Amino acid sequence: MKKTILITWWTGYIWSHWVVAFEQAWYKTVIVDNLSNSSINTLDWIEKILWYKPDFYQIDLRDILSLDELFKKYDFDWVVHFAWLKAVGESCDKPLEYFDNNIVWSLKLFELMNKYDVKNIIFSSSATVYDMSTTQDSPHPSPLPRGEGIDQLGISENNATWNTTNPYWTTKYLLEQILIDLSKFSAFKVMNLRYFNPIWAHNSGYLWEDPFGIPNNLLPYIMKVANGELKQLQVFWSDYDTIDGTWVRDYIDVVDLIDWHLKAFEKLITHPPAGTSLEKGRNLGQFEVYNLWVGKWVSVLEMISESEKVTWKKIDYKLVDRRPGDVAQVFCDPSKALNELWWNSETSLENSLKNSWKFYSSK
Repeated sequence: MKKTILITWWTGYIWSHWVVAFEQAWYKTVIVDNLSNSSINTLDWIEKILWYKPDFYQIDLRDILSLDELFKKYDFDWVVHFAWLKAVGESCDKPLEYFDNNIVWSLKLFELMNKYDVKNIIFSSSATVYDMSTTQDSPHPSPLPRGEGIDQLGISENNATWNTTNPYWTTKYLLEQILIDLSKFSAFKVMNLRYFNPIWAHNSGYLWEDPFGIPNNLLPYIMKVANGELKQLQVFWSDYDTIDGTWVRDYIDVVDLIDWHLKAFEKLITHPPAGTSLEKGRNLGQFEVYNLWVGKWVSVLEMISESEKVTWKKIDYKLVDRRPGDVAQVFCDPSKALNELWWNSETSLENSLKNSWKFYSSK
């Protein structure tokens, strides 16, 4: 019998890919989204790939009565939680809005999960929970060619957390702590996946990252300049202590990222905790953490250069002041996922860029 999975904010960029991958793997997805920053048209594009539309409900997570009815209607096995506000700069301008959206809404969802005994959750976390001050002390080494082994200098799951630099990152950290306690005291089973920088598009050309207005993420900004939608890219300063003065990130193709989700999900299904353990009379659940990334690094100027090679377009850019809350470099050690989930990123940077340009060049 199919496992039934509730997924929040499905029409978002990553999560629409998630729906396709899990439906193709023979899971049933039930999707809720308030459509505040996404389009219902995404459902039509998913239908082109799957040949049918998954169950969709336009519900705000604050609408507890509608969510309650959904839990009554479906016998959920899992929840996959993606419903976030996620712009670093905006969170610095609107911290209370981010705390309300990301934390309060999530707590309402967790309350219903507990009420209906749906205690399995995949949580979309972030590398931003790490103490970035521990990664900023020395210049970044010269980038290795992609595919030549794992960068052992990157952040591992054992790195210190907290000491966040903006409200968005703080919400991720606090929700991780809440889920840790729910695993200890309410028997929640949590697969906590820490993302770094997901990018690019589905190779079908039907699913892509195309945010409204000025993008908060680098690649769609570059692509919108390349195809003429925007005139110029803003590069947030060039005096960081990195290989070329621009900030450095660890990127992963979105299709590889979702494949990693699938393997993590199946691990918990096929290798659940051995019975229910007790500690001082309390039922214990499970809290498993994985970094999801490639283990390589790319600077802003390198990304611009590689995009110019693929698009055959000159990417005009200008240097602007640093963005509040940003850090110079974020790159990870994904060896835990490689060793325990037997997965490694397969999509090259060049092919990822080509998939993205396939969409943007046809707009």
